[in-house]
Amino acid sequence: MPAERAGRLGVGTIGAGRVGAVLAAALGGAGHALTGVAAVSDESRERAAVMLPGVPVLEVPVIVERSELVLLALPDDELEGLVAGLADAGVWQPGQLVLHTSAGFGTSVLEPARRAGAIPLAVHPAMTFTGTSIDLARLPGTWFAVTAPSPVLPIGQALVVEMGGEPFIVAEADRAAYGDAVDTVVSFSSAIVDQASTQLDAIGVPRPGAVLAALARSAVENALARHDRGPLPDGTIDGAGFDRPLGGGA
Repeated sequence: MPAERAGRLGVGTIGAGRVGAVLAAALGGAGHALTGVAAVSDESRERAAVMLPGVPVLEVPVIVERSELVLLALPDDELEGLVAGLADAGVWQPGQLVLHTSAGFGTSVLEPARRAGAIPLAVHPAMTFTGTSIDLARLPGTWFAVTAPSPVLPIGQALVVEMGGEPFIVAEADRAAYGDAVDTVVSFSSAIVDQASTQLDAIGVPRPGAVLAALARSAVENALARHDRGPLPDGTIDGAGFDRPLGGGA
């Protein structure tokens, strides 16, 4: 059974972008072994060297073959094709955990891997990333949306808690709506700040970002407070049952 896995997993990361490198570093910090990272661009290779020192940069099939947990941190438009291509090549392994980080997809996008015997998890951290160590300090307390088949939901929740986050469950059927909400808040916040900063710059206000910082933060915090009342989202846990490495290892 998946819950009986050893506490220390071999984690391979496909995608050394801002999200993948940080989450891999967090899992490594939680005691998991980082087996390799796939990094194509010069920027991603530099990020991997800084955030994941000593972790080998490998080809994607090699990473999958070496790993018990495969972390897929890819652009949405690349995820489906990569999962299906690896399935066609016979690379996925029975019992292997496959976790993607896209907000708008549930586990259905991992169906080719599941048919090969892999265990699908969709885990999205609800924060924006810089791809630096700053993000590691921000992970504690960050909410992570977890979508998975019921028998393996505890695995996804446990991995989130190990990274310092707070898991909450999003049903498969609701994952697209969750993704839309995430896109709305990110794009709207960025657009509004850009527009206001441009207006202040046009009238000669120095450092418009600094001028707007306290105003923007307080306005957002007040708006969020209006929607932060009542019980936590259905399916949330407080982490008390997952304060040890996955599988109960030391």
